[in-house]
Amino acid sequence: MLRAMLMWLAGNQRMERIVRGSRLTRPLIVRFIAGEDLDDALVQIRSILARRQTVTLDLLGENVATQEAAQAAADAYLGVLDRLHAENLDVNISIKLTMLGLDLDEDTTWERLRTIVGRAADMGGFVRIDMEGSPYTERTLALFRRIHDLHAEHVGIVLQSMLYRTETDLEEMIARKARVRIVKGAYQEPETIAYPRKADVDAAYRRHVERLLEAGTYPAIATHDEAMLDLVRGQVRSGRVTTDQFEFQMLYGVRRDLQQQLANEGYGMRVYVPYGTSWYPYFMRRLAERPANVFFLLRQLVRS
Repeated sequence: MLRAMLMWLAGNQRMERIVRGSRLTRPLIVRFIAGEDLDDALVQIRSILARRQTVTLDLLGENVATQEAAQAAADAYLGVLDRLHAENLDVNISIKLTMLGLDLDEDTTWERLRTIVGRAADMGGFVRIDMEGSPYTERTLALFRRIHDLHAEHVGIVLQSMLYRTETDLEEMIARKARVRIVKGAYQEPETIAYPRKADVDAAYRRHVERLLEAGTYPAIATHDEAMLDLVRGQVRSGRVTTDQFEFQMLYGVRRDLQQQLANEGYGMRVYVPYGTSWYPYFMRRLAERPANVFFLLRQLVRS
């Protein structure tokens, strides 16, 4: 119930104004968001790199309403790639296709995606296409297939274990040797297409992780769940997989202790670093995943 309410609030403009306008919520916001401009984000990136971790940089935004906004987002991402390359930083970004105009026109979205991935490929970089809510799953995968055919080494996809269809999608991605980031899923979905119980999502995630470790192409195991981390560690200890065959991924600001511990143990540890002014929907989804943060936020709002 709480998660459903927070997911609804992610699209509520009145709540967005309240959260944005409250000084007291700022400590929690900066915990999850690396800054509102690229310079701020790069400060955090250098700090992460100094701790022997890697990053993927995400300029926040989704569901743009005009072609002008979509083109501005594409241009901004090209600028991010150029800046990362010029400063000899890891050229690794994550993008959402609705930010590039998927709600408006698939052909122009494709042209923007092809330009961005092509620029990253020229730099030896990598672009991860984030997965959004279920209305976009098939359209996202369709565009991913096209761009993967052109730049297989430089583009990857995200799959969500909560969706029933992921069992089939995962096998397709394994067959085409695509790099998959596997997540549990952060969107509110109907029971007709997604597991309604957390235990079932966890079980699906476990199956998907084991399958990717067995047959995937450098999968990204994206989780903060210590039971899942222990599962992967066990696979390494048993000799079924080596640490150079996959990487862990975690969100900026979430379980920094675990991030550092994994890096210290010699695992590849990549941090998903979001920044930008369009942070509110992302922020609310992070609250939905961690109830303790909800109560902190509510206390601050009541005090304000």
